[in-house]
Amino acid sequence: MSLTVYGAPLSPFVRKVRLCLAEKDLDYALEIILPFGQPAWYRELNPLGRIPALKDGDFSLADSSVICQYLEDSYPERKPLLGRNAEQRARVRWLEKYSDYELAPLCTFSVFRNRVLKPPMGQPCDETAVQATLTDKLPTHFAYLSQTLGTAEYFVGDSLTLADLAFACQMINMEHGGEQLDAQRWPNLAALYQRVKARPSVQALLPGEQKTVAKMAGKA
Repeated sequence: MSLTVYGAPLSPFVRKVRLCLAEKDLDYALEIILPFGQPAWYRELNPLGRIPALKDGDFSLADSSVICQYLEDSYPERKPLLGRNAEQRARVRWLEKYSDYELAPLCTFSVFRNRVLKPPMGQPCDETAVQATLTDKLPTHFAYLSQTLGTAEYFVGDSLTLADLAFACQMINMEHGGEQLDAQRWPNLAALYQRVKARPSVQALLPGEQKTVAKMAGKA
């Protein structure tokens, strides 16, 4: 097996790469690397020390978006996830980055970090920050994404793309943190999340993640 993903399953960026691989039906090995306390050799794969990284034989690279683009280019015969023409590819990249840059600081680094990561480490959850995220910050982004989606089943075109996967990855972390996307306020966006969540690629990962979250809660 030539493909190896380095990272931690609860990272939304690692998850995005794993879902990309699964949707393309590509076999890979997962080597657990945490965001902290990394072995010195990992800096050779990613000098920034971030996850994920990927090795394909002797070739290595980092950053989830770059990795997914590499997989798209390297396996053109597999299911396309970045769009079918220039306009679609641009829209997919924009929406993927929107999830990574705008949703991640809120869904993952506010809700998930405070509710899931901090307690087992003996750190207090900043619930005030979580509530500000949920009440003041996320609604603007959900409104934009809901408007962008409209009544379509997927963000771009008529099939699943990396835009949908990136969005779902942030929703999963928010859900691990005990919060749900309001289906009454944003019904089409919530339906998209449930549609992606129900895919075999996601369902193959979720039980293990949920077990880990439950174990961490037991240590809090």
